[in-house]
Amino acid sequence: MTQESSEFRPVILNELRRIEEQEGVRILYACESGSRAWGFPSRDSDYDVRFLYIRPLDWYLSIFEGRDVIERPISDQLDINGWDLKKALQLFRKSNPPLLEWLYSPIQYLEKYSVAEQIRRISPLTFSPKSCIYHYLNMAKGNFRGYLQGERVKIKKYFYVLRPVLACGWIEKHNTMPPVEFDKLVEDLIPPESALMDAVQRLLARKKAGEELDLEPKLTAIHEYLEERLDYFEEAAAQFRTEPLQLEDERLDALFRSALREVWA
Repeated sequence: MTQESSEFRPVILNELRRIEEQEGVRILYACESGSRAWGFPSRDSDYDVRFLYIRPLDWYLSIFEGRDVIERPISDQLDINGWDLKKALQLFRKSNPPLLEWLYSPIQYLEKYSVAEQIRRISPLTFSPKSCIYHYLNMAKGNFRGYLQGERVKIKKYFYVLRPVLACGWIEKHNTMPPVEFDKLVEDLIPPESALMDAVQRLLARKKAGEELDLEPKLTAIHEYLEERLDYFEEAAAQFRTEPLQLEDERLDALFRSALREVWA
């Protein structure tokens, strides 16, 4: 964890405690998501805190469906929201990449109970290369179209296309969920001592130094790489098989019930 994250940690933990008291829930796990977890925050980056929580048993024993997210307005650099465990497990069953990224975030603020580690242990049984590649590909395409068109582009947005494109490459190469950290993706997938690596490292150094990265001329090496990779994965993604679910639904039910007993016993 960076020094800045460590200094802000008490603020985050205090807000998590307040949420527990106000909502009557128990927070199971909380972590950093977004640019700080990825390894390329700006000086003014928000803290994107994500958490999993569980409510008392009676809340689930109702004929009415309750709201399964908790969100707080962004304030004081803090963007914080969470998912109910039941919702999280339903998405986990579908190989939901954001949830998997949360669970493997390098910056974790809280993990009180065993459920997060239980989910990590069985995550390979629900991993779907095809659905995850499409998730990252759509993210990359959306950011590329939105921010990197024309002769002058918002160059800090290169990171928000590079990272999902590299995630697609990791899935194709390793058939596993990609690491959260941008540096690990770069090291594994971009040739060292290449024009592309030089361009990425220079841009990364500028962002970490807090430079204002706004409209500038295209970075040719990065831009051409992204155009080629987006075209490639547009074709390649369809060739991935939809893997059958290797995890019985009964096992997820059992995990949910055991979490209720562990937390509220």
